[in-house]
Amino acid sequence: MWVLLAIAVVVVGFALRINSMLVVTAAGIVAGLIGGLSPVKILNAFGDGFAGSRSVTVFIVTLPVIGLIERYGLQHQARKLISKLKVVTTGRLLAIYLLIRQGTAALGLTSIGGPAQAVRPLIHPMAAGAAERRYGKLPEKMQEKIKGFAASADTIGLFFGEDIFVAIGSILLITGFVDTTYGLHLEAIDIALWAIPTGICALLIHGTRLLLLDRQLDRLAAEDEAATKEAAR
Repeated sequence: MWVLLAIAVVVVGFALRINSMLVVTAAGIVAGLIGGLSPVKILNAFGDGFAGSRSVTVFIVTLPVIGLIERYGLQHQARKLISKLKVVTTGRLLAIYLLIRQGTAALGLTSIGGPAQAVRPLIHPMAAGAAERRYGKLPEKMQEKIKGFAASADTIGLFFGEDIFVAIGSILLITGFVDTTYGLHLEAIDIALWAIPTGICALLIHGTRLLLLDRQLDRLAAEDEAATKEAAR
């Protein structure tokens, strides 16, 4: 029971806005010490955990490439391209990306897209370019809203799409935990099939929010224009 104090360490650390890596590391050490592990065994546990999940750091390899192509004008070209497509609005663009992201994740292609690989260098500049074509120079509040919705399109598309693929890690983790802990035989295909209705609901709900984003941007633009006129008086 005392091992659960590690959860309190996590809660307090996040509440105080301490570096998340330090918080999780401290919580792991606290849990190990309370559980009776020696410092050497705790260190071994950290090493085994890192070695077993080192593939999650593969995305770091792509960062220099993305930085290089950004240096040579990727974001500028993305904005230039979207400015020529007058039919594409910010909301429509993000809704299309949500559909593509969720569809590819459902096929197991989770590495297509992502905050570092797609959102920052491509999706956000294109969404911002569509807004600039319509409203001109964007106020800071509008820029931050577009950033948030661009990130949400990627996150929600991946989160609700990947569980539809039977060989994804989260489904295998669920089936393995249930089988070993409760002695039940849970098929991965059953979890994947039950994830389809949830994924469809997520697509419809957030897709609607993205399509309604254009109205929110219209309102923010009108408010900014009114504030500018008021300040000029």
